[in-house]
Amino acid sequence: MAITAKMVKELREKTGAGMMDCKKALQETDGDIEKAIDYLREKGIAKAAKKANRIAAEGSTAIAVDGNTAVLFEVNCETDFVTKNDQFKQLLNELGEHLVKQKPADVEEALQQKLHGDGDTVETFINGAIAKIGEKISLRRFQIFEKSDQDAFGAYLHMGGRIGVLTVLEGTNDEELGKDIAMHIAASNPRYVSRDDVKEEEVNHEREILKQQALNEGKPEKIVEKMVEGRLNKFFEEICLLEQSFVKDPDQKVKKYVESKGASVKAFARYEVGEGMEKREENFAEEVMNQMKK
Repeated sequence: MAITAKMVKELREKTGAGMMDCKKALQETDGDIEKAIDYLREKGIAKAAKKANRIAAEGSTAIAVDGNTAVLFEVNCETDFVTKNDQFKQLLNELGEHLVKQKPADVEEALQQKLHGDGDTVETFINGAIAKIGEKISLRRFQIFEKSDQDAFGAYLHMGGRIGVLTVLEGTNDEELGKDIAMHIAASNPRYVSRDDVKEEEVNHEREILKQQALNEGKPEKIVEKMVEGRLNKFFEEICLLEQSFVKDPDQKVKKYVESKGASVKAFARYEVGEGMEKREENFAEEVMNQMKK
């Protein structure tokens, strides 16, 4: 199939590999992005598959807490300037209060609910803000957490809400400990709490990639298996919170640090504004085409 500039751009953002390497990988895999990622990793060109990190949409994450319920949510707008607007900040407060009290199952349900249980719907309320502020505004996503009286929430907003993290710690009321763990998550961006949360098929897929990588490096087959298991441990350290070195005390793993406080991590969510979203798509494709012609 024809390899487009858009496909090359997407593969570059996901792997950090060079443009011509990405183009060749796509040609070798008939345009299959996921297979192309594997191809680049097996060749040692890309260290690991990663989500596109280009922040294309503006907006803010926010956190609201009401007793034993808390919510992390993201609201998008068109320009960063709007996030500093008092009307936008009031919108975040209203939405946070609604979500944490009404606990909708998803965005679609939230938009159709009456704001705070009466009056206009959330969707009408947002549309009213759009009319006042003059920009498209949308509630993109949210995650609600519950805890017991013996547990603690940890809340952290980085750069005024560019990144938002909400954690739930069991066995402690120490909110500062919760915030410390949330700050670590903001910096280290784990995907799972522990290795037990990683699906078996994902582990097996990674194992195959690492095995092929080692064989391509010319390592003897008899030692490849041991090498792969060692590298798998590093893989878990990258994606699992409890396996990571704690940012405030790198000599300790997060798991040991939390346990030393008599607590455990139950769950977390981390949002970064605009992750996975893009704008000016045609311009990005044009930029890639121009670079390929050089």
